[in-house]
Amino acid sequence: MAMPGVRLICNLMTSGSMTTQRGLFHPARCVTFWLSMRLRFSIPLLAVLLSMTAATAQDFLSGADISHLKFFEDRGVKFRTNGVISDAVVILKNQGINCARLRLFTSSAAQAQADPYNYTNNLAYTVPLAVRVKNAGMKLLLDFHFSDTWADPGHQAKPSAWTNLTYAQLQVQVRSYCSNSIAAFGAAGAWPDYVQIGNETPSGLLWTEGQVGGAYDNSTQWSQLGTLMKAAIQGVKDAAGANVPKFIVHLDRGGDWATTQWFFDHLNAQAVPYDIIGESYYPFWHGDFNALQNCLSNAAVRYNKPIVIAETGFPFMNSTNLVGFTASTNGQVDYTIALAQIVKGLPGARGLGIFWWAAEYQATSGYNLAGFNQRSLFDTNGNALPAAWTLGQLSAPLVMSAVRTNGSLRLQWPLSGAGLTLQTTTNLTSPNWQSASNSVIATNGAYSTSQPFGEGLRLYRLKSN
Repeated sequence: MAMPGVRLICNLMTSGSMTTQRGLFHPARCVTFWLSMRLRFSIPLLAVLLSMTAATAQDFLSGADISHLKFFEDRGVKFRTNGVISDAVVILKNQGINCARLRLFTSSAAQAQADPYNYTNNLAYTVPLAVRVKNAGMKLLLDFHFSDTWADPGHQAKPSAWTNLTYAQLQVQVRSYCSNSIAAFGAAGAWPDYVQIGNETPSGLLWTEGQVGGAYDNSTQWSQLGTLMKAAIQGVKDAAGANVPKFIVHLDRGGDWATTQWFFDHLNAQAVPYDIIGESYYPFWHGDFNALQNCLSNAAVRYNKPIVIAETGFPFMNSTNLVGFTASTNGQVDYTIALAQIVKGLPGARGLGIFWWAAEYQATSGYNLAGFNQRSLFDTNGNALPAAWTLGQLSAPLVMSAVRTNGSLRLQWPLSGAGLTLQTTTNLTSPNWQSASNSVIATNGAYSTSQPFGEGLRLYRLKSN
């Protein structure tokens, strides 16, 4: 049988009674393992087959933006698991989070001291935090803002020290700045695995030279934006040597296909060598799940690149219902699972990851956090919320288990199987794969279903789009 991608086959011979053992998915080869079952009558064979076509479950980025972690720690915030104080980085790693996203500003020490919340994320602040991430065994996504403070669709101010540079000088400065920054991370042993070239850039970056859209929607501006992005990428490569990261271009248009297509069609015409498309998606700003699925699916097909949700969040309190879920700890979990179904179900299995923004936020006297402390992955007492573990499970090893009970077969697999379809057939020689008859539900951090169990050969598989 010809099947795309990696296959995992688990065979259960059921002649008499037998004791079996469970095995794990390996991304590089087919692995045969026995399921934990004990049967007392004979049927020829039961097989469960798992099919995946692109990134394996372990390659999926269960990510958290923790850029302000040290800021909160410096103000006395403590983070906990079940009441026990610990390092928030380690807590998230133990919850299954495998990648941290850290933003980088160009701010000076004086700016950071005068207004720490809005300027603290400079090189001196961010490198030690990146070291903690790497020491915890997590991947690192570095988010260049190319600004002294927050960059977003309405704010892309050049660094104050760069304001008098000509366009030609700006190109040189961008390349040098990226090279020097990456060299600093590398010298500390914290090479980034992913680098984001700008933050939420549908209107470009480094205004006005790199601005696009509106009065700046012309070939000259697009050429300048492309040149500046290429200078940034080359600067990273200059310093990275053998540690070249994957490059992300990030918009804030998760539910807006028209703008996403407009931007990437124009950017691709400039031959910018990026690897991954990033989108922000917040359900209170960017539309419903139908809009998100339409945008991401179209982008996956049109551009044939991996896609990450570079920022998302959902409230665990003090909000009206959003996209059908309550603002509660359970609502956060349900939102995360539903979001994963969309991202992991993209055409060509192009969904690469999900990053929770403001994962570390905690209410702090004197600072307006715009409600993001109520969308954190830690509750008001600093305890890790169930959504953190749910997000971490999206990259868990994809292991299917089966138990026979009362004439039915109960199949179960982790949330890393989001977006996959359970199919069944009775013949591998000329298979006619059909969707399994009974529904699949997500409960207690796993998918499960009960399927009919009878005599003869029956095979199951989980298949990506």
